[in-house]
Amino acid sequence: MNAYISGTGMYVPKKTLPNSFFEKVGSSDKWIYNTLGIKERRIVTDELTSDLAAKAGLDAIADASLRVEDIDLIIVATSTPDKQAPSSACYVQDKLKAHGAAAFDLSAVCSGAMFAVSVACQFVENNTYQHVLVIGADTFSHIIDWSRRDSVFFGDGAGALVISATTEDKGFIDFNLYSDGRGANHFTIENKEPDNPDSHAYFYMDGRAIYNGATDLVPKSIEALLKKNNFNIDQIDLLIPHQPSIGILKSIAQQVGLPFEKVMTNMDKYANTSGGTIPIALHEAKTQGRFNNAKHVLFAAVGAGMTWGTALYKV
Repeated sequence: MNAYISGTGMYVPKKTLPNSFFEKVGSSDKWIYNTLGIKERRIVTDELTSDLAAKAGLDAIADASLRVEDIDLIIVATSTPDKQAPSSACYVQDKLKAHGAAAFDLSAVCSGAMFAVSVACQFVENNTYQHVLVIGADTFSHIIDWSRRDSVFFGDGAGALVISATTEDKGFIDFNLYSDGRGANHFTIENKEPDNPDSHAYFYMDGRAIYNGATDLVPKSIEALLKKNNFNIDQIDLLIPHQPSIGILKSIAQQVGLPFEKVMTNMDKYANTSGGTIPIALHEAKTQGRFNNAKHVLFAAVGAGMTWGTALYKV
């Protein structure tokens, strides 16, 4: 049994925050766009992560021509859950009225959707479930200190895909997943101070360490995955990566010998939506015809932990 993408969807908040907003923290539209590739991002007003996730999930289920009742399992990849407990996936299940589906969260930050898809594929390939809904969703605006210059990086959003069973020769071929806890302090979300009710949980990032890690680890993962499966880079029609920065993606493409026009990017509109980036980019690539017109697609992600990985897919 093979596991393939039967449907995709996405949802982003209506509020748009342009780069000009960040002039007050010492940044500029020119620097943000030239360095990161970002022009604007979407920010929630009164929505929670599960709200975004549920709307993206409904979109993906409809795109797969399925009913909510057909979904056997819901996996939500997020590092900004509604609450510490219960899982955001349980809230999503209830909002979808998919009460027959099992549901749980998975946390690997920006690599979360990649890790969640790998888990979904195993359930499908061993014939445990027929249809698994994977959602990557984050509302990083809730953990941003807007007085800092690094507040420019993130936006809010959710993307979803349905992984379904098929006997046809298509779907996910293989995954490479990695973690290295020695890089745990490169990106962290600090807890609120228990004795200070006015304290906030903000993210802290070592930007140089993240850049160095991403531009070193992801190309090696791509090359290892291709070699393992007897592929070469010329057989890859499209790369759908996490969206950390335009500089990181250009470096990765150059190192593996992939023309940059084969790299899907949309960070100009949404910035880094963490767990949402890959499924949002996948949905837009599918909508634009870039995914369906490809034969072999690579997925690649890197996130806090550190976590990173790649996947190979046959359309």
